[in-house]
Amino acid sequence: MNKNYQLELDRIIEEINDSCVPTLLLHSCCAPCSTYVLEYLSKYFEITIYYYNPNIYPPEEFEYRMEEQKRFVEKFLSNNPDVHPIHFIAGEYESDRFYEVSKGLENEPERGLRCTECFKLRLSETAKMAVDNGFDFFTTTLSISPHKDANLLNSLGEEIAKEYGINYLYSDFKKKGGFLRSTEISKEYNMYRQDYCGCVFSYRERHSS
Repeated sequence: MNKNYQLELDRIIEEINDSCVPTLLLHSCCAPCSTYVLEYLSKYFEITIYYYNPNIYPPEEFEYRMEEQKRFVEKFLSNNPDVHPIHFIAGEYESDRFYEVSKGLENEPERGLRCTECFKLRLSETAKMAVDNGFDFFTTTLSISPHKDANLLNSLGEEIAKEYGINYLYSDFKKKGGFLRSTEISKEYNMYRQDYCGCVFSYRERHSS
């Protein structure tokens, strides 16, 4: 039976003491996926965006998505001065690490084992960064996509949280109209929305026709 991860998130939020704002390291795959998540969670957490995406191809796309992420954070804060602070950390572009974990899985379909290994890599690095810098929670924006399996992401997050000794913030951000709201905010901010997930394999699949 699948868990209702939105209810899990609601429970955690209800337990937050307003006098002590928890810190959250939020892995973000791209600016559009972070839109609703920041709007939603910045009311309850002090958030640091961690842009760690060694899977993105080509390098110019990695840079473009990173700059778009920074631009959105700046504009969002300017338009919403009453939310808790939002910070930004740029991860290294370690494409070799992505190719290492995807070795032998090059012919896997989208949403297959290659994607699982990619999720593990990015979530593990986020957990490590969260522990090293004393964050209360870590999570990812990935569950906002209707193409991403929230059960898989949360299961991986839970396992990795236990391995590193930190709290994982359960989520299914597409719930409560989250994905629709993300598209609305993206239009409001005139954001760049990519037409493929990010890696060279998804790029080739998208542009093969």
